[in-house]
Amino acid sequence: MLASATLRETTRAAHDRVDAAFARFDLQSRDRYAAMLVAHARALPAAEAAMAAEPSLPAWSPRTPLLEADLHDLGWALPPRLPLALPPGAAALAGLTYVIEGSRLGGVYLARQVGTGLPARYLSAAHGKGDWRALLAWLDRAGENGGNAWITQALAGAAAGFTLFQQAAEAA
Repeated sequence: MLASATLRETTRAAHDRVDAAFARFDLQSRDRYAAMLVAHARALPAAEAAMAAEPSLPAWSPRTPLLEADLHDLGWALPPRLPLALPPGAAALAGLTYVIEGSRLGGVYLARQVGTGLPARYLSAAHGKGDWRALLAWLDRAGENGGNAWITQALAGAAAGFTLFQQAAEAA
């Protein structure tokens, strides 16, 4: 099985738990929407900082500045980050990248639900044309080259990413 498919199938339950944890936020309500953004801001900057430190990852665009701008417009600052319990190694960071970049897909869907007049730069930050498919292809090549050990580490990194976001949602 390809690395991208293994990541998708193996992390499906964790993904569903994170989706359920964030489903309670009303994106039409200014206060509840701000609370959702604050929860994301407890997780995303830590994840993106870890990703930025790994030069072997494919290109990606940080969304922390967009999240910070949306929070600023709502009268909030970035909250303290939650700690990211990420195993060492580039493969774990690849798994984390799968989670963070995959969240853009859901963000674009959620952006359509944001209340009128509320900032949605963060959620609206879609992939460029072909970027998601290119990331999946990169993961598949890296998985082929690294074998089962690489995929195991990538899965651990993805699990750490989902755990971080679930903790952030539950703390909100």
